[in-house]
Amino acid sequence: MSTRAFITGISGMELSAAEREFIRSERPWGFILFRRNVEEPRQVAKLVQELRDVVGHPDAPVLIDQEGGRVQRLRPPSWPAYPAGAVFGALYDIDPALGLLAARLSARLIAADLADLGITVDCLPLADVPVDGADSVIGDRAYGTEPGKVAAIARAVAEGLEQGGVLPVLKHIPGHGRATADSHLSLPTVDTPKMELERTDFAAFRPLADLPMAMTAHVVFSALDPAHPATTSATIIEQVIRGGIGFQGLLMSDDVSMNALAGSIAERTRSIITAGCDMILHCNGLLDEMRAVAGEAPELSGKALQRARRALASRKAPQPFDRLAGRAQLDALIDRAGMNSA
Repeated sequence: MSTRAFITGISGMELSAAEREFIRSERPWGFILFRRNVEEPRQVAKLVQELRDVVGHPDAPVLIDQEGGRVQRLRPPSWPAYPAGAVFGALYDIDPALGLLAARLSARLIAADLADLGITVDCLPLADVPVDGADSVIGDRAYGTEPGKVAAIARAVAEGLEQGGVLPVLKHIPGHGRATADSHLSLPTVDTPKMELERTDFAAFRPLADLPMAMTAHVVFSALDPAHPATTSATIIEQVIRGGIGFQGLLMSDDVSMNALAGSIAERTRSIITAGCDMILHCNGLLDEMRAVAGEAPELSGKALQRARRALASRKAPQPFDRLAGRAQLDALIDRAGMNSA
């Protein structure tokens, strides 16, 4: 059975009758979970299975934002706390090999948590490169301020997820680090010249162009397209993301309901698809908005379908892993960095 080019959230910890009917009739490609959907492991695993049963696809991707630090949908006491990205950067500065090891270990542990629940995709790693004066929305989620270091740690995180059977989503391409506003609340504009963007922001993403999926930034880069954020800019998607960075995987939008984007949900959805994104992401679980997205999201076909199939086919079976030993090693590394894991 075919699917539509959107990923949807749901409103609560179990599906309503209206949500079941929506999912059956509109056939989203995948789903994304948030804190409102999470209580304890058995409930989450049951919800994940029900989502797949209702849509009729046993391998339908289920996504979550499980970064560690501030952005962690699965939290104590049912799940462990994990370090923010800046912890790996601090350890990398002490010893690059240990920083990469800690990043890989943390991601591998996260993947084990997700695999227990049937969650197959984590919206991680970040390759955003923050600068002084930028909004704190990225902040300590970032791995550092030097592109090579950021790319190296992001690669280690992706490897840890993949070793645990979880697909990574690279974000926020082509870069959210310079944004002086939180794109959840308003539209950021970056006026940095193109050559500097190429040297810094975009440079962190180039070594990661082979990852299976990426999420766009709701950020205007005025030197490239002063009228549209990257998510709705055909110029940036074609020339920067697909061109200069060379990313050829499945490209999804950041959340279509965020205030950075203008127009109705239907208009935003059309603009995102027209610009060249393969997939719409809608997160807030509001059924009227979900219906508006579904009304504009096309059948998944052509190159977008090929990229989606290739992404899912790249998921590997989890490799053997001693979770207790891995956690002990990660905690020891964090202590060495002198930073709190949470």
